[in-house]
Amino acid sequence: MAERSRTGAPTAASAGDDVGRRLDGLRWRPVHTRITVALGIGWMLDAFEVNIVGNILGILKNLWHVTATQTSLLVSVWLIGIMIGAALFGYFADRYGRRKLFVGTLLLYSVFTVISALSPGYYWFLAFRFLTALGVGAEYSAVNAAIGELIPARYRGRASAIVMNFWPLGAILASFITLYFISLMPAAVGWRVAFALGAVIALFTLWARRVLPESPRWLAGKGRWREAQAISERLAADTRTFAAALPSRPSPGPRPERFRQQVAVLARRYPARLALGSALDFFEAFGYYGLFAMLPLVVLPELQLPDADTPWFFIIGNVGAAAGGLLAAFGLDGLGRKRTVTGFYLLAALAMFGMGLATVAGTAAGVLAAFTLANLCATGSWVAAYPTFAELFPTGMRASGIGFSVAVGRIGAAIAPPLLVTVATQISAKAAFGLMTASYALGGLSMLLWSIRGPEARARPLESLLIQDQNG
Repeated sequence: MAERSRTGAPTAASAGDDVGRRLDGLRWRPVHTRITVALGIGWMLDAFEVNIVGNILGILKNLWHVTATQTSLLVSVWLIGIMIGAALFGYFADRYGRRKLFVGTLLLYSVFTVISALSPGYYWFLAFRFLTALGVGAEYSAVNAAIGELIPARYRGRASAIVMNFWPLGAILASFITLYFISLMPAAVGWRVAFALGAVIALFTLWARRVLPESPRWLAGKGRWREAQAISERLAADTRTFAAALPSRPSPGPRPERFRQQVAVLARRYPARLALGSALDFFEAFGYYGLFAMLPLVVLPELQLPDADTPWFFIIGNVGAAAGGLLAAFGLDGLGRKRTVTGFYLLAALAMFGMGLATVAGTAAGVLAAFTLANLCATGSWVAAYPTFAELFPTGMRASGIGFSVAVGRIGAAIAPPLLVTVATQISAKAAFGLMTASYALGGLSMLLWSIRGPEARARPLESLLIQDQNG
């Protein structure tokens, strides 16, 4: 029987357990498909934004007559914005709810993407890219927290990975838009049109997300148990709207902690989980962003390909990425989190070693095949990793835990391009890919160590994952 407060109402904890059991007991319904697609489209938009910027760096360098160092700052500022956005908005998602963040971050992104397209010069564009990145970083926390809390346990891993797998679709879309708008239109106009299209996609995403409810688990944790029960009932009934869920007066609960306090609590109570999330994100971000820096700056110039052929490397490579994401999606609920994550990180390590050999060989066909395989394994690794560490944090601190892990990961993403390109030019490309091999191997080792004592989350309710080891 559910625990009761002195007023006779269920406590937030007992209501949360009841709501969690109800959500996890559901069969897959059309509402779950709508939730997955709505979250996935937002993830696709983030990928589009990241890749479209990479495609226009050379154009902006020539148009605004800036140095290579100034051009590289656009990437650095972008990663810093994502790092801050993931950590800060992760805290906001835990304090104010997932649904508000879904709307707020997209509005932030849309406004500053449009303003970026109107930038009169380099320094204005630099500032607007930072502000846009804050909104994109917020997506990492809110999306990964919500998908695990809304989907039944037996489908949670697969659905989370499918959402992540919208990323290569966004990358492919960015490549095709690059081929058309940037390659066929005047350079001074094409890049602005491409950014404006990003804002249009954001508005469509905002429309698609009208189907998203607030997380019942989060509501129950805040003492808003009547709203939590109302939304869980509507999910069970497969309804299309959630806006009219019954309001309730929150039960008295602990005072919300500040951001620094929230992170301190996570580090004190769940050090191994926070360390795992940070390690998995750091090592995959180092390898993933390193791969996409090495390809255009080191590998492709050696092949001396025509500029018109370069986007096709990214298009074909991202087809491999989509395949890797799908394999991860089925592996998480089929083989389990531990085997899938460990396996993909170790395969990515081998694939980076193979990419180094293909680069030394210097044939276009060999490099394309190696890059496609490396992108498949690299994408599979982070698609499997995000759902895995996201579900290990308690609901009230889940978005904060994800945000902190992503922030640490962006450090790896920021240092990889300059470090690896320097190693490639000063020592050898083979040595640079050796560092990427070591990074993924360390990620696999991190998951292997967790596998020894940590819980396997496949098909298990989120609430049960905290019972096994409150210190893990």
